Amino acid sequence: MRYKSSFRLQLMLGGAMLATMISPAFAADEPAKPVATDAVPAADPVKDAPADEGQIPDIVVTALKRETNLQKTPIAISVMSSATLTDRHVQSLYDLADGGVPSLRVATFEARQSALTVGIRGIVPLDANQPAREQGVGIYIDGVYLGRQHGLNAGLFDVERIEVLKGPQGTLFGRNTEGGALSIVPRAPSGEFGGRFTGGMGNYGAYNMDGHVDLPEFKGFSLKLDGVIQHQNETTKDPLPGSVGWNYYDRQGFRAAVRWKPTDTITDDFSYDVAQDKNTPFYSQLLNYNPNNCPSGGTNTAPASLATAPNCVLPGTAYTGVSGTIRSLLPGVVVNGTTRMDTADIGVPQQVSVDKTHGFTNTLKWSLAPEIELRSITAWRGVTATQWDNSGGAHRVPVVNLTAACTAAAPCGFSRYSLADLYQHQFSQELQAVGSVSNFDYVAGLYYFNEHVSDDAATPNSNGAVAVLNGAGQVVGANYVILDACTGSAGFGSTVGCRSIDRASEVWSKSYAAYGQVTGNFLEDALHLTVGGRYTHDEKRGVLHFSRNINYDTASAAVLAANGYKPLDKTWNRFNPMATIAYDVSSDIHVYAKYATGYRAGGASSRTADYRAFDPEDVKSYEVGLKTDFWDHKARFNLAAYMMDRKGSQVDLSTIQPTATGNFNNLVTFNAPGTTKIRGIEADLTLQPVEGLTLNASYAYTYTDIPAVPVTYQEFTAAGVPTGKSTTVLQKFYIVFTPRNAASGSIDYSLPISDAGTTAKIHLDANYSQSTQAFDQFATHNDASFIVNGRLSLANIKVSDNQKVTFSVWVRNMFDEQYVFRRDPSNSLPAVQSNAVAGVPNIVTIGNVGNVLGDYGNFNAPRTFGAEISLKF
Repeated sequence: MRYKSSFRLQLMLGGAMLATMISPAFAADEPAKPVATDAVPAADPVKDAPADEGQIPDIVVTALKRETNLQKTPIAISVMSSATLTDRHVQSLYDLADGGVPSLRVATFEARQSALTVGIRGIVPLDANQPAREQGVGIYIDGVYLGRQHGLNAGLFDVERIEVLKGPQGTLFGRNTEGGALSIVPRAPSGEFGGRFTGGMGNYGAYNMDGHVDLPEFKGFSLKLDGVIQHQNETTKDPLPGSVGWNYYDRQGFRAAVRWKPTDTITDDFSYDVAQDKNTPFYSQLLNYNPNNCPSGGTNTAPASLATAPNCVLPGTAYTGVSGTIRSLLPGVVVNGTTRMDTADIGVPQQVSVDKTHGFTNTLKWSLAPEIELRSITAWRGVTATQWDNSGGAHRVPVVNLTAACTAAAPCGFSRYSLADLYQHQFSQELQAVGSVSNFDYVAGLYYFNEHVSDDAATPNSNGAVAVLNGAGQVVGANYVILDACTGSAGFGSTVGCRSIDRASEVWSKSYAAYGQVTGNFLEDALHLTVGGRYTHDEKRGVLHFSRNINYDTASAAVLAANGYKPLDKTWNRFNPMATIAYDVSSDIHVYAKYATGYRAGGASSRTADYRAFDPEDVKSYEVGLKTDFWDHKARFNLAAYMMDRKGSQVDLSTIQPTATGNFNNLVTFNAPGTTKIRGIEADLTLQPVEGLTLNASYAYTYTDIPAVPVTYQEFTAAGVPTGKSTTVLQKFYIVFTPRNAASGSIDYSLPISDAGTTAKIHLDANYSQSTQAFDQFATHNDASFIVNGRLSLANIKVSDNQKVTFSVWVRNMFDEQYVFRRDPSNSLPAVQSNAVAGVPNIVTIGNVGNVLGDYGNFNAPRTFGAEISLKF
């Protein structure tokens, strides 16, 4: 049974829960008492800052499941504080895509903004959007692992900090953390009355509001409430009346957190959150037309030569020629590969995609003795996603052959409306024991994870082309119509209940783990030796319900056998060890060497007719690092160098699969043989040369190489029977969204202008990324990028004894940089043919150009700017 949620019902539930809690809190007639807390103070993730305000403060992180000083933690970590997120106007995780942390890469799924691809150090999954596929970087909120990448772009609540842990975290964090972990730490209840309200407006009809209220502690209970609203109109308009344009979002969310401290040794934190994200994808522009100069007019028996078009070859093939005719562009279609389009060339039906997320988390901590603290983290979360993506219009297949046969009675369909639904819920339980005995620090834990996911997808055409003829019956133009939403696309449509289901699947996953890590501190606490390990047992079951509109639940055994279908029923066991040696050369210089491992679970591709299974991939990492403070703590320099070797890399290949209803081009996922090599260097520098001025610079170099993979294309008869003829070639694969060089820098200056604490602040940051691949089987690069953001504030203007106001203006992409962040060449290259043709020795060596159009891609967001006012009390 699919899990569904009602956003309105959840808001009512949250409101009812709060109503029962708020009333006794305000009824308190005794002074509020401060609540003892082991969380970082509310201002920023900074503790024990040096007395000299001109020095760089210490930063506290929880990467080792305990609070430690960032500089003394032998892990490469980047921390974005609440102040940093505000300065950069980061409203959602996608706003980190500009490269503020150079080794962290964030990109939206092509079809909607709320499903994010997140990568660290070259571990970047291309298509974790499928239910039976996993991420390579673990995303955590309040210590809870999120099983899906869907809903990640919901508006951030009151975040205390975001920790980016680089490199495999397979011991303490577990499966699917090959590249690292991104941990979002919300601000906890303080037990003291206070809060903040912020409102703002910007271009493109943008507005944002958020409110955060801390209520006084009452009989051991502290309550904190957070609400967020974020809105932006489209940045590319849809000329079809009634349709929504592209790069639109409307987000709202609510979070309630309760801290109960019945004794000095027990702390229980409970939180409930609910969010809704309505959005449309970025517009997909046609960047060029037949860029590889593919020849037209060849046939299978007399193919056109590629002598003058050597690039007209699909990677991994060995074409000797091509057949088919390259179609002319439809009238009115715009080719634009240099600038972002403000208005689409052809209007199409487009409605918003909707992601809804909600969750309950309870974290119990009991300091049983000075040597041990017991913890229990219990969480239940869910997400529903409905996808409506019509961003391609006439820029994606199918390509229309505009002839007199395209009539009002039978328009020629185009504009593939990509529709999908996903329902997920998960339960997790983690038990931890954390403490210190003598000169040893330890962490031990047990972990259980249970997830249920189902999805479906359909791709009907939404538009039709009707040929305009002259008196001689020649085509001289076209009129465009909107096809019937139920029957207009070959008897099907976009309306629920009228769809031809391309695929539908359901997956059940369970994971069990036990782990431990011990650090011994020797030589007067200067030498630190750490060893640890984690054993994981994964179980994954999955079924295909539909594939290419075949109902697998009711299909005959013969049909399922013809498709080669096997349900997924796999188990995997892994042991992930780690070891670190760290040495404090002085109180300000720390070095370490680390060996770590991680793995990404296996699964199956629901895009294949046989539900093709694939195995996990495993990574080993070797890292050395240096962390230093110097110049009287006015300068900080951290450096890390690493080597990662990954085996069983999960890669995707578009290939022909025979089915009971014909041969189809499907996306097959398999484990590449050999060892993928990832090498890198990361450097971070912070300077505070004078009081009030902070300079930051970060750089990441990442080298990646997946060995070439032999790929065999099998030829079939029209009935799907192998002919015995095939072609084997070497296919090169690439790691996506991973630039060889990336860098970021920022300037922050704060100038006190009154004795009451009023301060003028300016922030500027610049972020560079070299071009990189966006699809793992194509060498084609996206564009390099250079993005500058800024913020100017007049902060902490005192309006009363307990209230302060801050006025700010901000800008993102200050110079309106325009670059293609996703470039898809699949529609500019000839397709593989599979069916045998009489008189042709081997049809798989002849490509077909019938659907060759051009590269299409997505430009980044335009310059956005606005103003905000914030009241703190």
